[in-house]
Amino acid sequence: MDLTFIIVIFLIGFIGSFISGMLGVGGSIIKYPMLLYIPPLLGVAAFTAHEVSGISAVQVLFASLAGVWAYRKGGYLHKSLIIYMGASILVGSFIGSLGSSLLSETAINVVYGALATIAAIMMFLPKKQIDDKLMHEVTFNKPLAAILALIVGIGSGIVGAAGGFILVPIMLVVLKIPTRMTIASSLAVTFISSIGGSVGKVMTGQVDYWPAFIMIIASIIAAPLGAKVGKTINTKILQGFLAVLILLTAIKIWVDLL
Repeated sequence: MDLTFIIVIFLIGFIGSFISGMLGVGGSIIKYPMLLYIPPLLGVAAFTAHEVSGISAVQVLFASLAGVWAYRKGGYLHKSLIIYMGASILVGSFIGSLGSSLLSETAINVVYGALATIAAIMMFLPKKQIDDKLMHEVTFNKPLAAILALIVGIGSGIVGAAGGFILVPIMLVVLKIPTRMTIASSLAVTFISSIGGSVGKVMTGQVDYWPAFIMIIASIIAAPLGAKVGKTINTKILQGFLAVLILLTAIKIWVDLL
């Protein structure tokens, strides 16, 4: 492990975690492909899909926690939403992460590509006046939220992503949660999801600890910075940026698989 390796892994963690804090995702939507493609391109390392999913799972735990901490005083954390979706996604992510050890690398990438594609489609669907609601007026379908979170948890547990990149479109499009509340609350749900995912990955020996440690340090620094920037940017710009990011990632994954 030389200096170039440390710098590359740190920058991947920093960029992904900054976006994590800004957009309310765990950051795996960008860190997964970056870890998979950039280190071998630069000749510093070559991680397998299992290793990438393991590193991502542990790192997201800290990135999402740092992001939630930055949003704690804004009044954007919807406690009921976090409890219902958090409990379901914790169970799902644990099941998915344990089962992932039985899947091939291609299968893991297919699951990731499918999740990213669904998320991209949902982000481009129209969102009717969701940001016009006052925070205390926000309600949601609790059983639907719990079921969707369980499904997302299983898929995200398989790929080592805490599911923030698909939780955000679900909250915006299906549950009709305002953008800033979605960003803050999805980070909290993502944190809970990453607990189950991390435990499953560690138990099945899929975590490469040194890269994970480097990315954790980057997360703690970058996620709060991203959250601070996210509070100042127009919500339509935030939604558009996330939509394009998810779409490009989905395209890249499918191009490589096909």
